Amino acid sequence: MSDCIKNRYDFVVYFDVENGNPNGDPDAGNMPRVDPETGYGLVTDVCLKRKIRNYVETVKEGEPGFEIYIKDGVPLNTSDFRAFEELNVDPKDVKKLKKDDPQLDLKLRDFMCRAFYDVRTFGAVMTTFMKNGLNCGQVRGPVQLTFARSVDPIIPQEVTITRVAITTEADAEKKGTEMGRKYVVPYALYRCEGFVSATLARKTTGFSDDDLSLLWEAIINMFEHDHSAARGKMAVRSLVVFKHDSELGNAPSYKLFDAVSVKRKEGIEYPRSFADYGDVEVDESVCGDGVELIRML
Repeated sequence: MSDCIKNRYDFVVYFDVENGNPNGDPDAGNMPRVDPETGYGLVTDVCLKRKIRNYVETVKEGEPGFEIYIKDGVPLNTSDFRAFEELNVDPKDVKKLKKDDPQLDLKLRDFMCRAFYDVRTFGAVMTTFMKNGLNCGQVRGPVQLTFARSVDPIIPQEVTITRVAITTEADAEKKGTEMGRKYVVPYALYRCEGFVSATLARKTTGFSDDDLSLLWEAIINMFEHDHSAARGKMAVRSLVVFKHDSELGNAPSYKLFDAVSVKRKEGIEYPRSFADYGDVEVDESVCGDGVELIRML
């Protein structure tokens, strides 16, 4: 595995959805998430991290160092206990072992970071370690994402659907079809912003240049292996990266983010495709010395 990253990064991602639900809200009957005050659509950072995890698990399946900690069907404590087994630690003897080895916390944390890509990238809260009195239960990851917000307000639509297969024999005697509902966004372009901290990579998780390359690949392709009837057609349309030439950075993130924009084409009131928007534009004058603009997509 390559060395830890030496540079700070900030990035902007644009992705769109057509006739789908990019992120349902369980508190609102699984309707697409919407800011009630403005009408702008929202997609949570948790949702986007799930796509990245799924992609990495797909392309790196079974490869050491690229396992996924937060995954379906695997209890977290099952993965946590692997660290105890690796270091031949009995959880019942943790207090005694910590006195004999003050570095035990760090050794357990480092194993989890080496073994699991998402811990190394996003961090994790590992409650098994915390319950056993260890200080390595909270790992702050170098990569963080914001909520994605739509470029324009959205109006989710409720669509009624029918099904010819009846659930029970008793119902089949009374009716020939069943009805249901699904929510879709006819079209929306979303924007997400992200941060990569070289300091946290060096001090905590060991996030490397190889890990970073995989992150960019996963972001660009995060919807390619995640298609479903509920989500409709989704795709990443642009990935703009700002690379600082130092660990701490050479410009405030907000200035770099403010320099990236996209607007609807003149005469388009209700966008229905990415072609209804102009090019993603970047004001390169904000970069100055020490910040490199990289258009990944």
